[in-house]
Amino acid sequence: MTTSDAGVDEQEARRQWAEEAAKIGRFNLLVLGKTGVGKSTLINAIFGQSVARTGIGQPVTTGSRLYVANAGSLGLYDTRGFELGATSAEILAEVRDLIESKRTADASEHIHVAYYCVRAGDHRFEPAEADFVRKLHDLGLPVFLVLTQVHAKNGQYRPEHMQFAQYLYEQGLPVYLGRPFLTAALPDEALGYDAHGVRELVDATYQAAPEASQMALAAAQVVDRNLKLKAAKVRIKMAAGLAASVGAAPIPFSDAALIVPIQTGMMASISQIYQVPMDASLAAGLAASTAATNLGRSLAANALKMIPGAGSVAGSAVSASVASSFTLAMGEAWARVCGMMLDGKFGPLEHLDNGNVRVAFLEEFKGLFSSSLDSLRRKSGG
Repeated sequence: MTTSDAGVDEQEARRQWAEEAAKIGRFNLLVLGKTGVGKSTLINAIFGQSVARTGIGQPVTTGSRLYVANAGSLGLYDTRGFELGATSAEILAEVRDLIESKRTADASEHIHVAYYCVRAGDHRFEPAEADFVRKLHDLGLPVFLVLTQVHAKNGQYRPEHMQFAQYLYEQGLPVYLGRPFLTAALPDEALGYDAHGVRELVDATYQAAPEASQMALAAAQVVDRNLKLKAAKVRIKMAAGLAASVGAAPIPFSDAALIVPIQTGMMASISQIYQVPMDASLAAGLAASTAATNLGRSLAANALKMIPGAGSVAGSAVSASVASSFTLAMGEAWARVCGMMLDGKFGPLEHLDNGNVRVAFLEEFKGLFSSSLDSLRRKSGG
């Protein structure tokens, strides 16, 4: 077991990691559509190839046609042998029963969004499919009509695919935004067609999903880095508020030991949002947070000499602001560094160069925290 100078040992950090994973929860997606429409390709494009390795999962109940695969913060409900008629009626009944059974369960157990996928090249959408989509909507789920394998070059869609999309729109189905989402999960290099529409679908899914599941969706998806940053900022703001309440002491950083666990939990949550593996995150994060705490003390001490009232009882508000700014800077710096990790700037995630992670983190942190302290000093008349 190792312990950082800031007082957080590896065992405690691992406990916090597990705790933060539970807080993030799971985003559960129901994916439906005829066999061969490209559901797996679409899902793998959104959530990464790790989802493909989970397979179709396990039956929800014995003899069920509805299957579930859990991969971290993603729960994927899929079907085997989906066909219209008796099969679709059975699936609809199973979905209804599942929703009812989970109604009083934790939010991470609910089905949050449903995709109904149709392949653009089929040029066919049967009345039974429209009826199925309407009944799915009646269960209280946000339903997305996803048109897959839509051919496009340089932003220009294939005319017959656009005509089919227009036909679907004119059906007036109770789907999210009232229209189909046009997607191509993979490019077709032989024919020169582009991949497109997946990020738009993910961003719309985030808006439609219940708030309690949005952070899990942001963590699970791999196509929109800005969505990860948005979710990380929610967690950072929460931690900064907690740090401000703890840090409202007359002497700045006198309660630093109480703030460190808040920041460690925040960094664990950010790591999971960016899908940085626990072992890689712990080794780099503990060293980085220790160095940032020491640097933060030094920067704050120098800045507070210029702020009237700092160190007095009246300075508790100043101290709270320092604690909040310190935590904000740590969170935003760590989010930036996690993005760098995903870009491979420190080597493979399995073999990170922790020294370079630490240097990059301190550089980001110093700039952010120094800017916050300068702003605080100006507001305080220092």
